[in-house]
Amino acid sequence: MRELDGFEDGLIERFREHPVLANITRLPEEDFAAILLQRRFLSLAFTPAYDLAIDLLRDEAGLRIARIILREEYPDTQGHTRSHREDMKDDLLQLGIPRSAVVGTRPTPETKRAIDDTFEVIADAGAQGDADVRLLTILRFWGEVLVSVEYGRLWERMAPVLTRGGENRSRFYYPHHVHDAKAHSLATVSLLSTTHSDRLATRLSELLAREDSTACFKEAEERSLQLKMSFYDQFLPALDRVGT
Repeated sequence: MRELDGFEDGLIERFREHPVLANITRLPEEDFAAILLQRRFLSLAFTPAYDLAIDLLRDEAGLRIARIILREEYPDTQGHTRSHREDMKDDLLQLGIPRSAVVGTRPTPETKRAIDDTFEVIADAGAQGDADVRLLTILRFWGEVLVSVEYGRLWERMAPVLTRGGENRSRFYYPHHVHDAKAHSLATVSLLSTTHSDRLATRLSELLAREDSTACFKEAEERSLQLKMSFYDQFLPALDRVGT
């Protein structure tokens, strides 16, 4: 498992150092807003992507973990509490992005491609003989670990606005940065782990221990990383405006 953690940590660092994320605090306000508005469409696709993976999973223990995480997106069955997607909208408005921009923005061709490719990667994983390992890897790495990484980068730009009077007022980005994170390595994760990433890792590490090869894990993580990187690639031209 330690070898896999080293491999994974290398991918995480590659994502952290994507030029757009690494320079997020330097971007013009309109470019930062454009990133958040496009990233919103990926968030809207999160729950159907999880649903697709759940349809294709066969491992009952992994299924239970995935179902619990998915249900946390809608925390109140009585309709009194906002969903995570509504919390995201609240953060966008707090950041000064007008409702008209939320209403009027449409996904770019690159964003649509990132969403379509995500469903393709999940569907392809479900067709493999080692589908359970691949699907849990994707849910954990694409859906949790890398989300925490990117929201951590975005928070560098958001913190001065969403932290007022010493109080963190973020309802979506900062909480997801925390509870999606990889808090423990695959080698040390346990049932006591509480983040989404680590809860999935408890079962994933058990399944990996039964595999003759870890190639499927590495392939699923590399494909997950590429989904994220290609989405942010569309914003590389913004860096020309800040001279990076």
